[in-house]
Amino acid sequence: MIVTSVISTDLAIALVRAVVGLVIAAHGAQKVLGVWGGPGLEGWTQGITRMGLRPPVFWAWVSAFAELAGGIAFALGFLLPVVAAALTIQMGVAIARAHWGKGFWNTKGGIEFPFTLGAIAAINGVADPGAYSLDRALGLPAMGVGVYAGVLVLGVLAYLVGSRTMGAQGAVKRAA
Repeated sequence: MIVTSVISTDLAIALVRAVVGLVIAAHGAQKVLGVWGGPGLEGWTQGITRMGLRPPVFWAWVSAFAELAGGIAFALGFLLPVVAAALTIQMGVAIARAHWGKGFWNTKGGIEFPFTLGAIAAINGVADPGAYSLDRALGLPAMGVGVYAGVLVLGVLAYLVGSRTMGAQGAVKRAA
C-alpha cells in the first residue's frame, strides 16, 4: 500500500479562506482607496448610484468596507459566521446588480467569479472555523449556522429596503 501525505482539513479550509478573503479585501481596497485601478469611494458611490441603491453614499461605504474589512477578517477566520454572511450578501448583490444579465462566464462579466466567492463564504459561514482561525485562537465560542442565517436574513432585508424605488415623492423632487 502506498501512503501519501495530506494536510489537515483545518489547514486546507484556512488556506482557501485566506486566499478568498484576500481577493475580496483587494476588491474592497480598490473601492475604498482607489488602488489597482479601482474607483475609490467617490467613484464607487457613483457606481452605487447607477445601481439604484438608496442612499448611495451609505451603501457605497457599507459595501466597500464589507469587502475590505470583511475580506481581511474572513482571511483570518475572525467572527466567521457574521463576516461570511456579510460577504455572501455582498456577492449576491454584485450578482444581482452588476453580473446577472451578462450570463455565467466571467470572460463576459457574468456571475462565475462572484458566485464562486459567495459560495466559499457561505460554506465557511455554516462550518466550524477550524483550528487555524482567529476565532479559535481567541477562544471565541462557535456561533454556528444560526448566527450566519440571522445575519444573512437581516442583510437581505436591508438590501431590499435599500433597493426600493424612489417613489412618487422622489420622482417629483427630481423632476423639479
